[in-house]
Amino acid sequence: MSTAQIRLNDRVAAMQPSATLAMKSRAAEMRRQGHPVVALSAGEPDFDTPAPIAKAGMQAIQDGFTHYTENPGMQALREAIAEKLERENDLRVSPDQIVCSNGAKQSIALAVHALCDEGDEVLIPAPYWVSYPEMARFAGATPQVVHTAVDHDYKLSPERLDEALTERTRLFILCSPSNPTGAVYSADELEALADVLRRYDDVLVLSDEIYEYVLYGADHVAFGSLPGMRDRTITVNGFSKGFAMTGWRLGYLAAPTPIADACAKIQGQFTSAPSSISQKAGVAAYEMGSGPVDDMVAAFRERRDVVVDRLRSLEGVQCPMPQGAFYVYPDVSSYFGAETPGGETIKDSSDLCFYLLEEHHVALVPGTAFGAADGLRISYASSMDDLKTGLDRIEAGLEALR
Repeated sequence: MSTAQIRLNDRVAAMQPSATLAMKSRAAEMRRQGHPVVALSAGEPDFDTPAPIAKAGMQAIQDGFTHYTENPGMQALREAIAEKLERENDLRVSPDQIVCSNGAKQSIALAVHALCDEGDEVLIPAPYWVSYPEMARFAGATPQVVHTAVDHDYKLSPERLDEALTERTRLFILCSPSNPTGAVYSADELEALADVLRRYDDVLVLSDEIYEYVLYGADHVAFGSLPGMRDRTITVNGFSKGFAMTGWRLGYLAAPTPIADACAKIQGQFTSAPSSISQKAGVAAYEMGSGPVDDMVAAFRERRDVVVDRLRSLEGVQCPMPQGAFYVYPDVSSYFGAETPGGETIKDSSDLCFYLLEEHHVALVPGTAFGAADGLRISYASSMDDLKTGLDRIEAGLEALR
């Protein structure tokens, strides 16, 4: 019997799997084997979806609202999003400029594929979310990474942005609040970046604002609300992080009409609209009071303070204070070159994370996945007990290195 010759698309074959999902999978496998793994790698709130949102979803099922909606999302949801953007973000867009998708991740992919082509460059500050470069490559573009520094809280300066832009730059991706660092750009810092971009007429901006509601004293500024930026910015947001709705798979983008239309065209051929049930829940999320979100963020803030204080007490670890999201990104490069008790050399953050997982049963995500190998990402979207146990194991693991 002959064996079929299977040939994959070259871009798929070259694509790297998500490191966050890979670490989550390995941690789950070890748990199935009986190891007491504490997972501090997940990028999702550990809270239940607020009751008013869940109730709206259940009501949609009971009402038989279980069929296809308009491809860009039902009109009521797009109107609610447009009202939200104007009310909270000083960003005026029409419902026709909004495309609702199966999560912010899909919204980013739609925008990248609608805008980028062979020969284009996508400028991405590092540390970056793991999927940005892979999406750029799959669209045929080249990701151009510009590095930031731990002693500048992993924020991109206008000078570094200006140096990195080229005549081939098509898209600049900015994430604030940031995954993986928790950095939040102030209004003045964003204006300084916008001032650089105003000199480059052909460069568009994809502003990933999915962690908008998870802030600790900082203010969120929508990049598209800055003078001259609305008509060149694709704003991506959603319901996963701020409303603990990761499994509902609901996000959106707001963009100039030609871009929104192009994204809707792609979506119409690939997935069509997101779940009708999730869309009803999304409307309820914007009608709900802020109490459940405020409570969740207060818990995150308490955890953040515990985690940062503990990490800063460890020898050789640098850890900026995040102002948003639910991650810390400590620099652990002082441990590179050290040996494990088993005689293995820790060459980079990937080696360090797998050592901590295999030997000390705590799951983190290596900085190699985020384009900044000196650090690693720790999620504090876990119970305080798990965080304290995980930090104890991290400390023990680092102290055991020689």
